Amino acid sequence: MCAVIGVYAKNPSIEDLILYKQVILESSIRGLHATGASWIKNGEIVTVIRGGSAARYLKDINLRDCINEDGNLYFVGHCRYSTSDLLYNQPLYSERFSIVHNGVVSQEMPERWEELYGYKCKTKNDSELIVHTLEVGKSPLEEFPDSSMAVVELHKEKRLRFYRNGKRPIYFTSTKNSVIITSTADIALRAGIDSASQVPMNTYVTVNSDMSLSMHRVETGRKDLQP
Repeated sequence: MCAVIGVYAKNPSIEDLILYKQVILESSIRGLHATGASWIKNGEIVTVIRGGSAARYLKDINLRDCINEDGNLYFVGHCRYSTSDLLYNQPLYSERFSIVHNGVVSQEMPERWEELYGYKCKTKNDSELIVHTLEVGKSPLEEFPDSSMAVVELHKEKRLRFYRNGKRPIYFTSTKNSVIITSTADIALRAGIDSASQVPMNTYVTVNSDMSLSMHRVETGRKDLQP
């Protein structure tokens, strides 16, 4: 189990940043062993990953420093419980994309990923397969229909996209100047947000520059297992 976090915010105030910080802290209920985040700064994806809880992480990372030079915040975060080791923590990223993922993409051994999927991976974290899929312009939901996915993508072009395939939860909240993504509605509620909505199954949700949301559904033939 782990938590995924996303924030797309227009000119966030100090009060907004306090809310986003609380979202990150509340997300740690789903992962205390490692915390990481990516944001867009000076035209690049900046990623910082640390062992330990979100509370410890936020002692070193100030969200004000993550605000883009255009005054906006483009941010994804991840909180993880270790099931085996603390290698290959998230976000996983390339020059163009950073992703946070809750779920399982492949049950196959990492040594077989290139043979099975055509992607040469640097890590043994199967979430990296999502990054490679994005790099070649393919749809993760359609490429891995048997996986379990709740994903938030950060694109270098100041774009945020999120989705689930029915086997993992993910929720979003729209405020007057931001879209906030959490793993569960309960996390949002504890952070002070009482209007979180579940992302529709097999639907890509993109945050547009005017804060509107675009939705694109794909059909994989899989059932929604989330209540």
